[in-house]
Amino acid sequence: MRRLAGNPTTLVGALLCLGILLAAALAPWIAPFDPAEQDIIARLQPPGGDYALGTDQFGRDILSRLLWGARISLTVSLGAIAAAMVVGGAIGLISGYVGGRTDLFTMQVMDVLLSFPSLILGLIVVALLGPDLQNLIIAIALTAIAPFARIARAPTLALKERAFVEAGRALGFSHARILFRHILPNILPEVLVMGTLWLATAVRVEASLSFIGLGAKPPTATWGGMTRDGFENILDAPWLAIFPGLAILFLVLGLNMVGDGLRDATDPRLRHE
Repeated sequence: MRRLAGNPTTLVGALLCLGILLAAALAPWIAPFDPAEQDIIARLQPPGGDYALGTDQFGRDILSRLLWGARISLTVSLGAIAAAMVVGGAIGLISGYVGGRTDLFTMQVMDVLLSFPSLILGLIVVALLGPDLQNLIIAIALTAIAPFARIARAPTLALKERAFVEAGRALGFSHARILFRHILPNILPEVLVMGTLWLATAVRVEASLSFIGLGAKPPTATWGGMTRDGFENILDAPWLAIFPGLAILFLVLGLNMVGDGLRDATDPRLRHE
């Protein structure tokens, strides 16, 4: 924590993420309008006056939709990465510990998943399952399972040969106890750092899928969907695309800053750089 607090870049990233998280959590109370409420008379109003960030082509308040859209982006991203972290981490942990043909087959399956770009694999899954939030979480989680399996497997291969693991086997500890009481705590920091970095990727994938119409169904506010709507009116009302684009930028930037700081703080090789 001291190393994190002494890194100004990490602090800026943490403040960005915390600000967006608080805005999303307090959206029902601080949003000035209903995000789905339409007012055709007030359509395409520029920023200022009653509408701080303007209105869209249906007269809906951009600020309110940004606040509620943050809830969608964070819910999908956190849910997907949490699922990928648990499933992928368990696969990598067990595969590295068991070794042999099981490890070889498992890693070949992970290599197949890694051969697909995240956006393409997510696009395939959502197109097959249908565009809703639950399927969106499944799609993004599937794209992240292989990297988490890889990041958990590598240190497990080294740790299972360490003296404290051999001592546990000699004392008759079960495989489950060795895995989850002795090996898992030693690889958890690497998995958590990977999770922070992949949160940024999940935000981008969710926004990209929403941009092409495979996210939450309208009139649900999503940052990717708002950006798509903004491109349809980019000449008449550029703020429709600029503000959700900036929201995505700040969230991804903040997550990357926090992830880099966690990596520097947990990696002994980087502590003095």
